[in-house]
Amino acid sequence: MPVTVLVAVVLLLAAAVPASGLVVRSAGRGDGSTERAGAATSVRLLGERVVPKGLVLDGMPVGELSGIDYDPHTKRWYAISDDSEEAPARLYTIDMTVGPRGLSEPRFVAVTPILRTDGTTFPPLATQDPEVADPEAVRFDRKSRTFYWSSEGKREISDDGSRPALVDPWVRQMTVGGRHLRQLRQPAMFSMSADEQGPRRNAVFEGLTLSADGREVVTSLEGPLYQDGLLPTPASGGISRFTWYDKRRGVPVRQLAYEIDPIPATPIPPGSGADNGVVEILAVDRHRLLVLERSFVTGVGNSIRLYQVDVRGATDVLGRESLADGGFHPVRKRLLVDLATLGLGHIDNVEGMTWGPRLPGGGRTLVLVSDDNFNPLQVTQLIALAIPK
Repeated sequence: MPVTVLVAVVLLLAAAVPASGLVVRSAGRGDGSTERAGAATSVRLLGERVVPKGLVLDGMPVGELSGIDYDPHTKRWYAISDDSEEAPARLYTIDMTVGPRGLSEPRFVAVTPILRTDGTTFPPLATQDPEVADPEAVRFDRKSRTFYWSSEGKREISDDGSRPALVDPWVRQMTVGGRHLRQLRQPAMFSMSADEQGPRRNAVFEGLTLSADGREVVTSLEGPLYQDGLLPTPASGGISRFTWYDKRRGVPVRQLAYEIDPIPATPIPPGSGADNGVVEILAVDRHRLLVLERSFVTGVGNSIRLYQVDVRGATDVLGRESLADGGFHPVRKRLLVDLATLGLGHIDNVEGMTWGPRLPGGGRTLVLVSDDNFNPLQVTQLIALAIPK
């Protein structure tokens, strides 16, 4: 959940212009890793639902949904909230049907508190507790009937640099009841630092998926590490790292670079808040992933673009401390669809996606969810797409 979304949302609503005129540009490294002409116009909108404001379940408000997944066995959906201030870190269970005729009204049927290593619920992120969480993504593992979930950690630096609050990001495994099982080992480059080294605040494990064969866990960074270069601007993109972990051993085994697009528009007024980053990933098969890029531009709005990437031929950068000087091959990306072209009346702060049931004829449903930041001017939006086989 980028800071600019929170800071600039009021300006957005006051001075919004249609997002359909946004121009998507490549990251500008000049190696041909982004293909634009092949955008799949056959991606179709199946339907959209907006969750009513003020919904409360077992005393916990429903909102700030930043990740979603689907269990085809039980036909239930799971959504993680990145809020830890209004209530402890938690996971919602949703009843909803998705198919050729769209999606039904979502019914939130259960909420599961996510527990810390000592079995207690997480305190608010703003506390000085050494074990706080900023949940962002969740995946249900059908083999073990457990969940993997990510936290972006915490990086709070005072103006004078004294007493920094640092909590490393993580990927953890938990039971369906929220009990902690283990934490995957992370490369040293993902450790939080008071210096400009390692992850930026709110730019870490926003995306999470399991590999198509179920043997690996994959994470994506929302934005560049400090040592990998600057954040995206309207003039240039940035670099994210996708990391594969051996699920059985819980250790990283490879890492590839992904080129984030430039911010697709100039903010209104100039100098106002704007960002772009990777908010979710999803395995397609052994070699391909879907990647969701989300941009917010003050005075323009949200831009959500879905890419398909092919990892074949990309350089393993797990052993490289910095990517700022190039010398590597990123994954190849191809635009599948810009949500602005699908006829949605409003596109909110979409952050999560999951495969849903298969369609007659072999296509797949893809369901997206937005994070409303518990802001009265935003909504929790569920969007169903049809993806051709």
